[in-house]
Amino acid sequence: MLSSTQPTERRQWHAGLEATARAYVLPAPTADCTIVIPVLGQLPYTQRCVESLLAGGTDPASILVIDNGSGDLTPQWLASRRDIPWVRNRVNLGCGGAWTQGALLSDREWVVLLNNDVVVCRDGIADLLRAADAQGLDVVSPSLVEGELDYDFASYADAFRRAMRGCVRRGWFHGVCFAVRRPVFEMIGFPDTDRQLGGREDVEYLVRCQRHGVPLGTVGDVVLHHFGSVTQNALKQETGVSDLGDRHHFYRKLGMGWLARHEFKRTRRAQARAWSAHERERGYSMHMLRRDGGWAHAEYL
Repeated sequence: MLSSTQPTERRQWHAGLEATARAYVLPAPTADCTIVIPVLGQLPYTQRCVESLLAGGTDPASILVIDNGSGDLTPQWLASRRDIPWVRNRVNLGCGGAWTQGALLSDREWVVLLNNDVVVCRDGIADLLRAADAQGLDVVSPSLVEGELDYDFASYADAFRRAMRGCVRRGWFHGVCFAVRRPVFEMIGFPDTDRQLGGREDVEYLVRCQRHGVPLGTVGDVVLHHFGSVTQNALKQETGVSDLGDRHHFYRKLGMGWLARHEFKRTRRAQARAWSAHERERGYSMHMLRRDGGWAHAEYL
């Protein structure tokens, strides 16, 4: 039964959301994109991510942080940053819920869905969207380095981009960062908000895009450093579970039985190996690993 106070609380929540949305829309960002960053605690990573965007030339009005009920100092830090639009949710809506919420609040041509545990290279978002236009892509991801940030990322990124510019993995994007052109939302809808997907929201959206023939790809024109599923790992440690979702539910939702899902995985890995082998001729691959002070090429992205 609904309590008598709930309508008042609901009106207050909507009023707060509308006020945040108005603050975000005005002033309008100079770039035609909104960068949606879902967060749940892990403030130092969020700060580093945002600072890398700002240092790299991103307009702060283009950033929209979705706080999924953080219990640390994230709300206080966001409140202190009057240059950065943000929304505070009372509960954790999950990654898909935050992505969709951010996309609905945006009126830009592009929505960039970005993890908070990343460092973005100089002009990274602008160059990502330029590469998408040049390659005819409606969904696009950057290349990744994953692991320890114990190297000069700025110098590495400059060398990487000189070598890998124009290289594309067509037909694939990843959930660490992917930019979606607005007509894609209008055609196939928004990311799934089903919490049982538990970190598989990006793959569900990928499959949906593939089935509808959306032009998509990962490009070598931009590279991010990704520390690696920081929020998901923290949630797993806190809850004591090894999987935040239900993989059987995920595959049922995609309409994939045992044979179909094993073929999906096999094809995905084989294509990633082929891409990586071709890219190595340039000295890099679009998925690099940093471990124990050394470099490795990952064959699976």
